Amino acid sequence: MAAPHRHRAALGRCPRQGGTRGSHRGDHSRSLGLGLGRARRACGRGGAQGLPPFTLPAWNPALWTELAVPALLLSVVGFVESISVGQTLAAKRRQRVEPDQELVALGTSNVAAAFTGGLPVTGGFSRSVVNFDAGAQTPAAGIYTAIGIAVATLLLTPLLHHLPQATLAATIVVAVLSLVDLGMLKRTWQYSRFDFTVVAATLAATLLAGVETGLIAGVGLALMLHLYRSSRPHVAVVGLVPGTEHFRNVLRHSVLTSPQVLGLRVDESLYFANARYLEDRINEAVADRPELRHVVLQCSAINDIDASALESLETIEARLNEAGIRLHLSEVKGPVMDKLAGTPFLTRLSGRIYLTHYQAIAELSPDSLA
Repeated sequence: MAAPHRHRAALGRCPRQGGTRGSHRGDHSRSLGLGLGRARRACGRGGAQGLPPFTLPAWNPALWTELAVPALLLSVVGFVESISVGQTLAAKRRQRVEPDQELVALGTSNVAAAFTGGLPVTGGFSRSVVNFDAGAQTPAAGIYTAIGIAVATLLLTPLLHHLPQATLAATIVVAVLSLVDLGMLKRTWQYSRFDFTVVAATLAATLLAGVETGLIAGVGLALMLHLYRSSRPHVAVVGLVPGTEHFRNVLRHSVLTSPQVLGLRVDESLYFANARYLEDRINEAVADRPELRHVVLQCSAINDIDASALESLETIEARLNEAGIRLHLSEVKGPVMDKLAGTPFLTRLSGRIYLTHYQAIAELSPDSLA
């Protein structure tokens, strides 16, 4: 604290030179001295202030409206970041993380921070890794860390104020290096090009623009790719594996089929994005089979059917009925059946609903089982 005052006094006693130019030079010197003195006194006071004072949030509706969207974005990103690092560290010790409890903890912490003028509270990536590498096993480590931070804030702030940030950065870098897995990029590329695209985009956005931007880019791209893939679900024509009651893809196995019965397995839940695609696939398959009399949808992989997909099923039923073809369902899951119960689709369904696909083929085309 004394050094800034002495520096200002020395600068303040700079001799005034004769003439206008000398006067300006003396004025500049005194101004620089006063500025440096104020800045250093401010840094000194900020460094030695200690714990933040208790303050009430500003009840300003205009300010709250302005901060509503940024605050929502910060809360989502903070929660995702906290859960991500928590699950990563928990997996190393075969533990599990309760997202609901994490959300409660983050909410409580942010409410408390609001009364001290604190920044938004999240689960810090670097601090969590440092705590993990230090051997922390229970939540008590967080309590001890908080006590240590409080003591350092009250007693050691003047000493730590001028400590270079590179010192802290080195500690964080060494700790975070244990989570770096560059081999994951190669494995992901070999396994799935879509997933590699998400990983690469997230990594690039994080390195170039920060963690928040990286998370947003990764989540957004993952959602778009999911919509793209699920909008074109895998629809397989299935046949009976000889000597069994199992049905498999006719393109992958040697199976028994019937020209009068078409078995289709849809490997995706039906919703607005892929409903039209299913219509096109069924129309295409029916056009190639002039002897077709029955279409059986194997629903073992369908976990949900939304309103748009239900309308598409009604359209498919109406078109098939006009062509003299009956539509049947097999292996419908309980929750899906509960949603379909009482709908006009089941009332108008020209075919039946079978417990298993084998029962459907055995009744509709018993000759194909021989």
